[in-house]
Amino acid sequence: MGSSAILRTHSLSKQGRASRKCRRILERILKHRGFFGPLVSLVVLSVVAVWIVSSPTTTNAINQPILTVASPRVVVLKSARVLHLFDGDALSRSYSIALGSQPDGQKQRIGDGRTPEGVFRICAKKANSEHHRFIGLDYPDVGAVERGLKNGLISAGQASEMFRAIEAGECPNWTSALGGGIGLHGGKMAEPVTAGCVALTDEDIEELFAVLRVGDVVEILP
Repeated sequence: MGSSAILRTHSLSKQGRASRKCRRILERILKHRGFFGPLVSLVVLSVVAVWIVSSPTTTNAINQPILTVASPRVVVLKSARVLHLFDGDALSRSYSIALGSQPDGQKQRIGDGRTPEGVFRICAKKANSEHHRFIGLDYPDVGAVERGLKNGLISAGQASEMFRAIEAGECPNWTSALGGGIGLHGGKMAEPVTAGCVALTDEDIEELFAVLRVGDVVEILP
């Protein structure tokens, strides 16, 4: 699917999000119905049910099962502040995101606050990170390494080792002048601006963490 088609699917980004929240409300009420009492629980359940049925944003998605994706890939649209999760070419879910302090343009070096653009692969997953869940990308990628070598930011030896790591599907050096440790993580509500990563709510990163695998593609577009 090309970039123009991806942009057209952006309009579907709100489908299913409200329904997931409704399911969690219902689950909590049912779990604690003894505390609320049968009458109060019945009233609350009825109100929630009416809201679910009448909500235009949830009608088509309320019966969606727990998210399962056979061929996951991610497309991030920086300008729209949205992350799309695809199953092959079919859009599965969309999520609101936060970016670096200087989100426009290509990342050049460590500390510039920019979120890199390009096609990356997941090279690491960490379930208990500083930002709840972390899904690491293989940045610096080939393009970044070549630019860094040309501009004198890294040595030929550093570039060679990074090329080897990328080819092997490993995370390249994240401590060079090019920066690193770029990925998807939680904490969006607590920190609306990142150092260059793509931040989501803890709830959303949990869902992505469950379906994305090391080696899956993450494309970041302007």
